[in-house]
Order: sequence, then structure tokens, then C-alpha cells
Amino acid sequence: MQKKKIAVLFGGRSPEHEVSRVSAYSVIRNLPAEKYDAVLVGITKEGRWYLFDGPAEQIPDGSWEKSGRTEPAFLTPDRGAGGLVTAGPGGTQTVPVDCVFPVLHGHNGEDGTVQGLLELSGIPFVGCGTLSSAVCMDKAVTHSLLSNAGIACAKYLWFYRHNYPAGKEKIKIKIGARLGYPVFVKPAASGSSVGVSKVAREEELDAAVEKAALDGEKILVEEAVAGQEVECAVLGNLSPEASAVVGEIAPSAEFYDYDDKYRSGKSQLYIPAHLDEAVAREVRETAVRAFRQLGCRGFARVDFFVRGGREVLLNELNTIPGFTPISMYPKLWEASGLPYGGLLDRLIGLALEEHGRR
Repeated sequence: MQKKKIAVLFGGRSPEHEVSRVSAYSVIRNLPAEKYDAVLVGITKEGRWYLFDGPAEQIPDGSWEKSGRTEPAFLTPDRGAGGLVTAGPGGTQTVPVDCVFPVLHGHNGEDGTVQGLLELSGIPFVGCGTLSSAVCMDKAVTHSLLSNAGIACAKYLWFYRHNYPAGKEKIKIKIGARLGYPVFVKPAASGSSVGVSKVAREEELDAAVEKAALDGEKILVEEAVAGQEVECAVLGNLSPEASAVVGEIAPSAEFYDYDDKYRSGKSQLYIPAHLDEAVAREVRETAVRAFRQLGCRGFARVDFFVRGGREVLLNELNTIPGFTPISMYPKLWEASGLPYGGLLDRLIGLALEEHGRR
């Protein structure tokens, strides 16, 4: 059987660039070598695309960019290309690929932009499509759609940054009346807790809004839920399934921020989560329901709060969850009996299956 060529996209312009590199390296190392050849495509922080033919070990620390083993490359919306177009000394050439695995997080990777380009190109790709990626990236839209579907979320409100100076007094009154303090202030469309602040009193709100606005014009304010932070992995297309177990995060910081997730390594992961079986079942069922409601396909990690050990509140869906060695998504499937390599094989199979229906 001829091996399939899988283009692994990594890096990108978002603040989660470094996390993407680590996730991609882990994916590349665990791709079943008997079935797939990886085609490595790095995207710099400036948004330049390169085909990289050096050792994957140079990806996590970013040294691949100065390796001398890169060649400008890009995806074209021309459906006749069937792969990557490279622009080397010998002119342009096409590198055929059978499937693209975008191991990208945040802006220009998880928000529907790359997915739109891939859909135009006609190349199969792993993960959610353009619309569901965009919807899940914008947490205000996510909350609105899920609330309308009867799926419980934390109380929230949102506003545009440019409306804040003139409308801040009204916004502060609404926060106090609807949510109360403390609250979390965050960019509505960012990931990995980038730009998030916990605000204990009204006087801290201005600074938190300024911080969130660095990563987006749309600001989301949520009630601070005192409870367990749990996560569930979902896999599938038309018939998605949840991981057999649910995981729990015990942050070492005041909340599960970027440093706690990826730098300090002090947070604790519990698999399975400390939940009654009935509550864990509700988390799993709600994760699948939300996945379907938002039109997801392929995979997603669905994050929840559980208040008082009973009340399940959906926090967010991550359409390209982390694949680092400490990431919850692959760990949950491994605990459910599906090892890392088998998980990647399933994801590629789902991408090809979805493409075959179009």
C-alpha cells in the first residue's frame, strides 16, 4: 500500500505560535510511519509559509527557520493543484499531498481562515470546517448559540472595545447587576487563556479591558464560576463520540492561564476526573450535543465547569486542541483505549471520509 502524504502545518501568526510548534512535533513523531509520510510546512510569526525538509527536532525551539532547509511554499485556491506550490530556484513546483493536518492554534489557524483556504483548495484536511471553526473561536457567538439550544453556560456579556470609553459606565452597571464580581475578562476570539484577567472589583476593569483588547476588538466578560474545571474529548463526523473518561484540571495559579498550561508545568491533571458517574455522563453527553449543535467535525476538546459537584456549565469548544506531551485531548483518548498513533490515524481517516461526501 502506498503511503499517504500528510502536510502538517505548524507555527502561525497567533500568540500560540510556540505551542503549535510543540504540538506539531508531537504529531509528526506519532504519525504511523507505515501508513504516512509527513510533509512539514512551517508558518513564521510574520505569516511566511515554508516547506521544511530538515529534522523535526528543529521545530519545537524554532531553529527550523534558520536551518537553511526551507523553501517558500503556499497553498493555492486552485483546486487543480492538488498540493503545495513551492517557489524554489528552479521555479514553481507542486508537492502533492493527500491530506492536511493544521496543527495551528488561535488566530489564522483555528478561526476558520486556514479552513476556508483549504476548502477552496479542495484538499482534505483534519478538523472542523470554516463556519464551525469561526463559531467556536468566537466565545460570545458560541455562548449565544449554545444558550439558545438549552445548553447551560456561565453568565456573560460582551461588547466591542471601541464602544467601551463612551459606554463604560453602562457596561460596569450591567456587569455588577448581571454577573457580580469577580468576573473574567477576555478576548472573545482567542485561545490558551491569552489576554485573560480575573477582575475582583470594578476598579480593575479598565486595565483588564485594555489587556484583552490587545488580542481582539470584541471583549467577553463572564461570571467567575467556583467549581471544578473538566474537559472531554470528542471524535467523529456524523456520529461523534465522547472519550470514555473525563479529565480534570487543578490549576496551580489563580486560574488556568497560559503559563500554567504551557510553562510552569505545575498544574495537576486527573484522569478520570473526580466526578460522580452521573455527572461525568452528563458532561460526555453535553459535549457531543454541543459538537453537533455547532456543526463540528473531526475533533474538538470541550471544556466545562462543574459547580458544587453537580451543575454542569459548558465553557468552550477548542477545535484544534493541543497535542503537546501534556495536552489533555490525546491523554483522554489514550485513557479511553485509543493510543496516540491510532488517534492520528482516526483523525486522518475522518478527514478523508468527510472529503469524500463533498
